[in-house]
Amino acid sequence: MPNIRKFFVAVLALSSAQLMAKPAPHYSAIAPIFLANGTDTGLAVITRVRGKTVLKISLNGLTPGAHGLHLHSTGSCKGDGFSRAGAHLNPGGHMHGKLNPAGSHLGDLPNLTADASGSVVTEIPVSMNIKSLFTAMFDADGTSIVIHTAADDYATDPSGNSGARIACGVFRRK
Repeated sequence: MPNIRKFFVAVLALSSAQLMAKPAPHYSAIAPIFLANGTDTGLAVITRVRGKTVLKISLNGLTPGAHGLHLHSTGSCKGDGFSRAGAHLNPGGHMHGKLNPAGSHLGDLPNLTADASGSVVTEIPVSMNIKSLFTAMFDADGTSIVIHTAADDYATDPSGNSGARIACGVFRRK
């Protein structure tokens, strides 16, 4: 009998610990994306897929060709040319572009290429730890995602010579 009692005490203690444990944080974010005229152009989603963090993007209504894509430091798509989105998300204070000898910053993303109909569907791997990424993205003023008129040259600081901001979305936790 003493062994059975010890077993039940252990099970009860384990069950209590599991009930009191905080749930694991959920890391997923979504950003509806709009053109400057307010037209809904698509969606960006950051999530975990098979243990890896990915940025999934689905857009339409763009001009065919390559477009710069960046995470911006402020979660706002207001202002002329989405100016309130601020500069690129750069918590580490790095230079712009993966080809820049000084390294790149968190807001640097690969160019998007819209097909002949102006559509893009892509999945971009994110190498940064998801917890660190969400800490940077969901600070006091949030984060936006911005699409530019031209391709990013991956070197010119601060914006990769990617031209005007043509579409923007604000990330929120999903």
